[in-house]
Amino acid sequence: MTTSAPHSGGGAPAGTGPDAAGGDSARARREIWADAARGACILMVVLWHIVKKHYIEITWHISLPVPDMWETFVEQLVPLRMPLFFTISGLFAVNAVNRPWSVVGRSKVARFYYLFVLWVLIQSAVLALTPDFNTTRVRSPLELLEQITISPPNLWYLYALALYFTIAKLVRRVPPAVVLGGAFALSAATAADLIAAPGNRGALYEDLFFFLAGLYFRPLVERLASGSSLRRLALTGAAFAAVLLAVRVTASEKWPLVWPLVCIVAVVFGVTAAGQVVRWSALGNGLAALGRRTLPIYVIHMPILAMLDRLLYDPLSTMDERWQLLVAIVEPAVLTTLVVVACLLLETGLRRARAR
Repeated sequence: MTTSAPHSGGGAPAGTGPDAAGGDSARARREIWADAARGACILMVVLWHIVKKHYIEITWHISLPVPDMWETFVEQLVPLRMPLFFTISGLFAVNAVNRPWSVVGRSKVARFYYLFVLWVLIQSAVLALTPDFNTTRVRSPLELLEQITISPPNLWYLYALALYFTIAKLVRRVPPAVVLGGAFALSAATAADLIAAPGNRGALYEDLFFFLAGLYFRPLVERLASGSSLRRLALTGAAFAAVLLAVRVTASEKWPLVWPLVCIVAVVFGVTAAGQVVRWSALGNGLAALGRRTLPIYVIHMPILAMLDRLLYDPLSTMDERWQLLVAIVEPAVLTTLVVVACLLLETGLRRARAR
């Protein structure tokens, strides 16, 4: 994400968007579709956390399976959300990776890891005030050491960027087919549970392939976005829906090679959709504006959600059934909007206070 937003994910988290990965030249070349894709991805990230860490924890008394429907919906976005985010991040990493180690180490690796550790500490302090909130938290110095080294918490995107830039720099002279083949094999083995990867460590292994794919296949991805049409959108959307349905029906998610292939189909659909959405100026420009400010949303939204959960859990769980049904239908969407707005307002206040 870039400091104005997460790219990987401000506009994106600092250094996570096209701006951060590619520097001034990437900033000049950045296309609106990539920012729009990042904007959609950060909304999916926030919605996922709201549903999985707050919404389904509420005691619902309604007869309709609305909470189950929301949970099912966000679970269908899993193969799209972070793989697309990392593909866009890798897309604009070419210039950065080709710079000297001193530059990459300082502006990418050290910067992202610093942001990661800083916000792990901030988040841990806030989560100490919300002990009932359903998320990983630090309970001892040893757990803190574990989180900032081998088992990153929900802020793992920043950790991943530091790691992925290091890997991309190390293998820049290795044939791309070897690099991508190895990364795909790692992703497939992890998704099939052939490699022990507890917590977010599994996502670290699985999404490296998509960062590298964005890095090596940038021209192809850009052509896919620029050539988007309603027909291609319908075809890629149908393909994405079909593979999701096939995986769910056959329970083949853990079969070797299946999950990375599903994610590839999802990314093709996501890039195509982003290329089409920007042709609808109001929606495209709105998502792109959000996509340029993903970093503050990414790092701030969990503490805000934890505090909101503490305030809302009891009132929502004891609400009259008639009103609770209405809340169940709209709360994830409404709360996503409120949390994103709160993150951006807080970022504005921090910047005015010169807290960069």
